[in-house]
Amino acid sequence: MTGNDILSDQQISDYLKDLPHWREVPGGIAAAFQTKTAAAAIELFSDIAGAAEMDNHHPDVDWRYNRVFVTTTSHDAGGRVTTRDIALASKISEHAQALGASSHPELIRAVEIGIDSDDPQQIAAQWAAGLGYQKQEDGSLIDPNHRLPAIWFQETATPNPNRLHLDVWVPFSESKPVLEALGSESTDLDGQYAPSFTVATDRQGNRFCICTEQDR
Repeated sequence: MTGNDILSDQQISDYLKDLPHWREVPGGIAAAFQTKTAAAAIELFSDIAGAAEMDNHHPDVDWRYNRVFVTTTSHDAGGRVTTRDIALASKISEHAQALGASSHPELIRAVEIGIDSDDPQQIAAQWAAGLGYQKQEDGSLIDPNHRLPAIWFQETATPNPNRLHLDVWVPFSESKPVLEALGSESTDLDGQYAPSFTVATDRQGNRFCICTEQDR
């Protein structure tokens, strides 16, 4: 890996203009494909595995009937997006197109758990031990198997009474219908920090955020 291997947010955005199937998610890029049959989805899964082995760069792949969800990041670069991820994404898209798979970026989601705390260091080790998570350089916690939601601590002198909230990451290009659906449910939406994130409060005062890659 070279020093130029890690991509800036702007570089990621520029590369993704030529990769219409892919969207940026926290620490990676992701795509969702749908095939006509489950057998075709398995074939796409196999093709992805072959491309990954050839590049020695392995994405996270989730097969659900006739849908395949793929996320790629560079773990040896601290969970950042690199040129290797872009190259692999391009090959995966080629395999998907060859099988006649359709792209569904509206299905791309990533969920993190946020915890309000005036002293994150006091509680981080307990959460890591309980979940079997690993601590990251920025203080967040991740599942070493990349299956469960990450946890991050929102340090604040005035923690909210409801200390836990979900950050639901959606691609900015797909966020409008999500926010419109929430509005139709009479959810209280605070768009002060949009499009970076919009705070949603349900009818019982529980909060979650709709987050995008914009202005992060």
